[in-house]
Amino acid sequence: MLYYVTGGERSGKSSYAQNLALELSQAPYYLATSRIWDGNHRKRIDRHIADRDDRWTSIEEEKEIAKVITTGSVVVIDCVTLWLTNFFVDTKNDVSQSLTLAKQEFDKLLQINATIIIISNEIGMGVHATTEIGRKFTELQGWMNQHIAKHADKAILMVSGIPVEIKS
Repeated sequence: MLYYVTGGERSGKSSYAQNLALELSQAPYYLATSRIWDGNHRKRIDRHIADRDDRWTSIEEEKEIAKVITTGSVVVIDCVTLWLTNFFVDTKNDVSQSLTLAKQEFDKLLQINATIIIISNEIGMGVHATTEIGRKFTELQGWMNQHIAKHADKAILMVSGIPVEIKS
């Protein structure tokens, strides 16, 4: 089962996804996709890990997310935006190559018999990016969001902390 949870910044996506995971399992996994950019970022990540109770197992994987998900597990993947950033940086901002690599990795998830709750951001609904690189990333994010939503069993748009089912 693939759940896709999307919305704007601070819309309640992570809380919703984590609560859903705990409804589905007493031992869910939290797969963080963020690259650790510096010491301050590491501290922020450590705080997030400490905020989750001992029912959670935390996993960090920057790009190859399918390789760390086991059969039968319930996994929250947080988040597509940071995951895509890793491809975007590594390809020197090549949207086409980043999208191809991300789709190839995402499609591997579809072969795993697990419950996956994947969180993304609707960054194209916000302020128009002022830089070319920002606009390119917004396009990448939008195209990847469409690909994920197409394959999701359920899609939820978070608006001001309220889940709005957009696909069931």
